Amino acid sequence: MNNGSAIARLTGVFTVCLLLLGYNVYGGLFKSAGGGIAAADTLSLSSAAESTATAEKTESLGESTPESTAENASSAESMAEEQSVPTAASGTVKGKIISNYISPYKAASSYGNIYLKNSSGLNIDLKQLAESPLKFKIEKSEAPQVLIMHTHTTETYMTENTDYYTDAFSSRTRDKAKNMVSIGDIVAAKLNAAGIKTLHDATEHDYPQYTGSYTRAAKTINGYLKKYPSIKVVLDLHRDAVSSGESDKVKLVTEINGKKAAQVMLVMGSQSGKTTNFPNWQENLKLAVKLQQTLETKFPTLARPISLTSSNYNESLTTGSLLIEFGTDANTLEEAQYSADMVGQALAELMNALT
Repeated sequence: MNNGSAIARLTGVFTVCLLLLGYNVYGGLFKSAGGGIAAADTLSLSSAAESTATAEKTESLGESTPESTAENASSAESMAEEQSVPTAASGTVKGKIISNYISPYKAASSYGNIYLKNSSGLNIDLKQLAESPLKFKIEKSEAPQVLIMHTHTTETYMTENTDYYTDAFSSRTRDKAKNMVSIGDIVAAKLNAAGIKTLHDATEHDYPQYTGSYTRAAKTINGYLKKYPSIKVVLDLHRDAVSSGESDKVKLVTEINGKKAAQVMLVMGSQSGKTTNFPNWQENLKLAVKLQQTLETKFPTLARPISLTSSNYNESLTTGSLLIEFGTDANTLEEAQYSADMVGQALAELMNALT
């Protein structure tokens, strides 16, 4: 073997080694990249998986702590701590938003267009309630007939229609254009336009402290009743909060006249369980039954079943008190405001029928 042949063979072997090394190095890089993509696909599929919403209220309407909200951490801090969490323009994604619809037609108790979820343990005759007259009449005069207020005034909604929420979202705001005051404004405008003199109180009973909000709201209601004894109906307008799993939020929607609306729910108390000093609770329930009937006739599927519980909710202060939930914190403000418009129409029709 001459020197030239030896050198040629060594060069060939060296070239083959380089090719094998390059294949392993770049192949490893390609495999790493492929592994990253597979993980991202898995995360996407996992985050898109739907789970069944419990459709139970996560915030008590009694004196308790508010619903859990997304923790307030900046996007930069969240990314530094946990790079695997997906991000959106407005912050770090905390969970999904799941659209759901609660059918009133599956309620255990019903009569005509009235649907009831009864958690009070009492026997309820919906037919009798529907056919019995109320003890008050609405007057067409300058004397106020209806008071609208909010025990949890700062409850708010999503500002955009997305399938997720981030740590930038807060379920409460003092901005009256975005909280329950905006819902009350719409209902009040509908009633006043129909000739039903309506007052709207925007006091923040849940700020700066949530605990005690019902006690503070009672003082507000009693103040109005003392100043305006002509008031027959008190409407306490809220929004619900429904969760699924540990972090996902549920929005309750229906479609009416081609437009998405937040489902509403009448929440009524009763003298049952540990709740006492509420002898006229059936008068309130009569009004709720008549409103549910009107809502279902005018706007089918808008209202969830009436929720009857062993609570008070300050409804013992009058014989015409209603607590109405407009959607959840996962609904958009637009969806809730559309529902407020329809509830206002139904209330105006009902109040005019009571003159």
